[in-house]
Amino acid sequence: MILTEMMMKVTPIKNGTVIDHISAGQALNVLKILGIYHTTDATISVLMNVTSRNLGKKDIVKVEMRELEVGEVNKIALIAPGATINIIRDYEVAEKYAVDMPDLIVGVMRCPNHNCISNTDEPIKSQFLVKNKNPVVLRCLYCEQTITENIADYLI
Repeated sequence: MILTEMMMKVTPIKNGTVIDHISAGQALNVLKILGIYHTTDATISVLMNVTSRNLGKKDIVKVEMRELEVGEVNKIALIAPGATINIIRDYEVAEKYAVDMPDLIVGVMRCPNHNCISNTDEPIKSQFLVKNKNPVVLRCLYCEQTITENIADYLI
């Protein structure tokens, strides 16, 4: 077997998830979404600013011993709308799919408008209408505040 330069840099995982085609600079936000803040027994590989034919530069996150939940994938779609999820089992890609952002984002973000009703003690969840998927443009259904950048800062 001929080893490519990429294979020499990152070892394969037996079981887990590879998140590929992450927008350059967003890998650490993906780790935040996955709740990976501290030491874990699983092997985690983070590649940042990897050369990509389609994106120019991209990030990749590999997490051993873990498959993502739907809510995690939906959050990743907000910061990396072109990402792909690869489920690895016994060193082989068992499933591969692109993230798909829903048309309505409910309860996973806070509105940047401090006066928005979703930021009060009212028993409601924040709701954002997806106006555009790439680049991501979100609009609060309550106050109509628009979010176009730094989306990871508003994730709950």
